[in-house]
Amino acid sequence: MKKDFIWGSATSSYQIEGAYLEDGKGLNIFDTFCKIPGNIFNNDNGETACDHYHRFKEDVQIMKKIGLKAYRFSISWARILPNGTGQINPQGIRFYNELIDELIKNDIEPFITLYHWDMPLALDKLGGWRNPDIVQWFANYAKVVAENFSDRVKNFFTINEPQVIVGLGHQAGIHAPGLKLTEPEILEVIHNLLKAHGAGVIALRTYGKQKLNIGFAPCGCMNIPETNSEEDIDAARRSMFEFDEPSKVANNIAWYSDAVLLGHYPEREFKICEPFMPKITDSDMKLISQPLDFIGHNIYWGMTISGKTGKPEVVKYSEGFRNDPHDWPVTYDCIYWGTKFLYERYKTPIIISENGKACMDVVSSDGFVHDDERISYLKGYLKGLKKAEEEGISIKGYFLWSLLDNFEWAYGYSERFGLTYVDYKTQKRILKDSAYFYSDVIKSNGSNL
Repeated sequence: MKKDFIWGSATSSYQIEGAYLEDGKGLNIFDTFCKIPGNIFNNDNGETACDHYHRFKEDVQIMKKIGLKAYRFSISWARILPNGTGQINPQGIRFYNELIDELIKNDIEPFITLYHWDMPLALDKLGGWRNPDIVQWFANYAKVVAENFSDRVKNFFTINEPQVIVGLGHQAGIHAPGLKLTEPEILEVIHNLLKAHGAGVIALRTYGKQKLNIGFAPCGCMNIPETNSEEDIDAARRSMFEFDEPSKVANNIAWYSDAVLLGHYPEREFKICEPFMPKITDSDMKLISQPLDFIGHNIYWGMTISGKTGKPEVVKYSEGFRNDPHDWPVTYDCIYWGTKFLYERYKTPIIISENGKACMDVVSSDGFVHDDERISYLKGYLKGLKKAEEEGISIKGYFLWSLLDNFEWAYGYSERFGLTYVDYKTQKRILKDSAYFYSDVIKSNGSNL
């Protein structure tokens, strides 16, 4: 990898911080969503999580021991603005200032994500992403972040996985706020979210105290051609960006990224959705498509696609195909083909903002956590990433999900993604074998893959 390649790990506020009512923090939509029986596996919640709020210095030392060059974390909007707007909570600002200072003191570059799914409850009561006022609310929030942290932080993601915010939170009802909206409502939520992203970019650049690097972090299925034939490659590429019915819009890659990076919704798919679309103006699209410095992408798995029939067809996984507790298939080549197709379409530098594997990790009798399955996963995916970079795809960095085992949304604490094992009763941290593997990758800048 290039000498300045960014090797990091990532977390999000609700999944690790805990301290859900401490020091003036306001409630967010997951604080209340988790209290409804049946919403979360085992009725778990993030009220304590990894207690990172009190243990962040210990966690930064874990990062240093691994050798991370960068750390991607999200701000809890309700921790610094308890009502979403208006009065700033100085204790919330203090916490993130102390975390940022601790990272810098240990030569770890901070990357801030403004929004990782935890809408302040006060704003959700006003409609949240359904309310067009969210554009200004988000801009004001970004302004507060820029004014307080951008003197030391120069790297920002606006919104994490808009596809999940909309698809699981507003269509399937599996994540907070737990809604099942109609297609016109879904399309309006997406349009509001994308305008908020653009307004956030403007606020960061306007109030930033230095030149900032800004992107966002979408997700989606990174598909793989069955063979290297032109028909299979074209089918795999098309399958990543196209859809044929409006119900598929929420989880699509191109609907969000074309608007943000190309300045328009994809033409073919727009015709499919046009009968359900809200009013869209040229000024809307100009706002949405503010220039970005990079595009993040969260990449976990993909499907194998054949083009033999003239249209994309999913190839069935073979019997005994490896997956993880999420039932996500292990598809090493998806990170190579996915970054290739993304860079062809958007011609924008890419940061892998998340990649990792859930495993059923346990502490062995020797006191260590031997997660060979995760190491095998990482080797395969990182080799694919290295191949893409060597072929000229502009890949600036890689953030492994996740630094710590944590609250995994609807799965509660039933699955572990971390480089670090967390005993949730004692909050003891144990570096897994994968942490030492990743440490060696960082030290060699990927040359040992």
